[in-house]
Amino acid sequence: MKHLPKHLRPRWRYLAVGLEGWPDADIDRGDFQRELWYAGQNLLGDAGSADADLTVLDFDFADGTGETIVRARHGHVGEARAALACLDAIDGDEIAVRVRGVSGTIRACEEKYLGRAPESSQERTVAFEGAERPAVAREELVDVRADSAFVGATDLDFE
Repeated sequence: MKHLPKHLRPRWRYLAVGLEGWPDADIDRGDFQRELWYAGQNLLGDAGSADADLTVLDFDFADGTGETIVRARHGHVGEARAALACLDAIDGDEIAVRVRGVSGTIRACEEKYLGRAPESSQERTVAFEGAERPAVAREELVDVRADSAFVGATDLDFE
């Protein structure tokens, strides 16, 4: 099956959300997703909720604090924020929800609003298949440019 052309693909926005609850609160991704869908349905109606298409992508909650990334369709960020503001309890556990920021990509959302550092990489030249080639090194992984594509390798392949 072919992919849709870029101009026909849906566009998304990613909301970085901070969560705060009591230390004994036990909340998981499924519970949060279900309550978010209910909040969206109750606030926006069935059609509005379907248009916003709120989806929890990344979820982490432990010891009363957590964070998550919520995906919403482009143009429906206001509705997504409103639905998130309606959340006050998940399975009987009180919770505070704060939108930290909105981004166009998951990576930017993580780096800007959730404090996750980007993966460090460095460019270098390596000897591969009898020739010197450009490569990108990340921790112990090395991606070597071979013709029009990259070839995956490790530091052990070069020692």
